[in-house]
Amino acid sequence: MRGDMLTIGAFAKACRLSPKALRLYDELDLLRPARVDPDTGYRYYAVAQLERARLVAWLRRLGMPLAEIRRTVALDPAAAAREIRAYWARVEAETAVRRDLAAFLVDHLTTDSRGSGEDTTMLELRYSAHSDTGRVRPANQDTAYAGTRLLAVADGFGPAGAPASSAAVEALRRLDTDEVPAGGVLNLLEDAVRGAEQAVRDVAGGADDIGTTLTALLWTGSRLALVHIGDSRAYLLRDGELFRITHDHTVVQSMIDEGRLTVEEATSHPQRALLLKALTGDGTNATPDLRLHDAHRGDRYLLCSDGLYGVVPEDRIRGLLAAPAAPDETVAALVGAANEAGGPDNVSCVVADVVQTVDRAGV
Repeated sequence: MRGDMLTIGAFAKACRLSPKALRLYDELDLLRPARVDPDTGYRYYAVAQLERARLVAWLRRLGMPLAEIRRTVALDPAAAAREIRAYWARVEAETAVRRDLAAFLVDHLTTDSRGSGEDTTMLELRYSAHSDTGRVRPANQDTAYAGTRLLAVADGFGPAGAPASSAAVEALRRLDTDEVPAGGVLNLLEDAVRGAEQAVRDVAGGADDIGTTLTALLWTGSRLALVHIGDSRAYLLRDGELFRITHDHTVVQSMIDEGRLTVEEATSHPQRALLLKALTGDGTNATPDLRLHDAHRGDRYLLCSDGLYGVVPEDRIRGLLAAPAAPDETVAALVGAANEAGGPDNVSCVVADVVQTVDRAGV
């Protein structure tokens, strides 16, 4: 055997992969041996393959799926680094969702029920919604809705964008009247989104150029369940600080996540409106984000289409939300700010405040 060749056992030991894994990666065309003995079928690997094999081993330890590993190891180092960064950003986002769910379940299972004679602190929403055509577009393809339990914004696109956004929100509206069980709220919301997806398909007739974004919050009495797909946004104003609680499903956001684009560069990028996910007529990219948020008295939530945040700076949005005004006045101020900035797109806003009421049990 040549000096630059290693047996499968020696190669496995050097790269920290088992012989069984190496045989699997050979079958998957992920890590082919340099030579296979024609008589015995025994595999031999070149010393030069160790670097690729170690990278495969590290990526497996990271939890990356084999299909993504195959694509990543075929890239040059700089491109591979971007792929790994993007993968880990997705992992962190998914972990945050699971962390929120775990915290919710722990709290849900360990909270003692209150005695019948105690004062019970209740939270409720005070809300307002408005959708405006803006100053440039000939028609409004947005839909905004606010009710006792449901808050929603949808931004339609394509020839039937307005019916698509309306159908998506309408499919969720039954949640505004149904009693919402706190323990099953995410499942309930996920089922409702499947109904919204079907409603959009019915409107679009299978066309992939018709669809809508959808960002909605469902109130349980103490928490808000978020469903999000597309580039409409949800913000939380808490203690004077503004937090964006959704992640845009766009090409430019993915480029930001991968480190290929700065936030400042994204604002003028020609593909800033290109969506990676939405509820579409063919239903090919409709996997939404689902999360739970604990509500605090004094919280203020904003749901909006890109017609607002695309032209009104975030500092200005924060200032308008922080002003001591009722939700309807704040919605009017936000829409007005978008139109003052030129109103190039439809603009929709929902503002909801978490307020406290005290109900003496038994009274």
